Amino acid sequence: MIILPAIDLKDGKCVRLYRGDFATAHQVAESASETAAAFQAAGAEWIHMVDLDGARSGTRNNSGLVRQVAEITGLNVELGGGMRSMADLEAADAMGVSRMVIGSAAVDRPAFVKEAVARYGERVAVGIDALDGRVRTGGWEHDSGLDAVAFARQMEGMGVTCLIYTDIATDGMLSGPSFGALEALMRAVCCNIVASGGVTTLEDIKGLRDMGLYGAIIGKACYAGTINLAEAIAAAKGT
Repeated sequence: MIILPAIDLKDGKCVRLYRGDFATAHQVAESASETAAAFQAAGAEWIHMVDLDGARSGTRNNSGLVRQVAEITGLNVELGGGMRSMADLEAADAMGVSRMVIGSAAVDRPAFVKEAVARYGERVAVGIDALDGRVRTGGWEHDSGLDAVAFARQMEGMGVTCLIYTDIATDGMLSGPSFGALEALMRAVCCNIVASGGVTTLEDIKGLRDMGLYGAIIGKACYAGTINLAEAIAAAKGT
């Protein structure tokens, strides 16, 4: 299992939110590139970045920081937030992004996902952000009415091979991941699944690893110090 430490960007700053609420945004680090370098020093090979401005409004104010992280560290960057068109994917590709995460646009325009997969293959992932089992869109602010598991099956049918599943209720809460929801998703599809939200302790990492998940995103726990990233990466590998 791979570990993806997270950097969320808003107005050029590294921030964290509680349960996706933009009103709770607070800065957690001074420099995206320095934070990424520290993650790399701990053994990370991937990093999960989210352009919160792009997710909410489509305004891409943080592209320079994403490019900087990719160029300076050489890490595999997984980027989400505001991926709404082929032009957005092309821009991410030009920044050096390894995997592009389509979120709200996958709900609104499934045909876009099919086109994206045809062009970029396994470099395209779909983010499923769910609250009470229902997919949320627009920076988690809107209820799509779609069942998360049914939506996952639809995306698999479009050729998507990687899903990033975020349980909004646990995101930023240091309360542990939603093992039940992740198990249901794994039973429903054959995609690689990345767990996001609530990953807090080494026991969480070991539990997700033993479930057979492809990856786990660690966000607030890295900044709050509830987990040692180097130890988490070792545990994910079973060492």
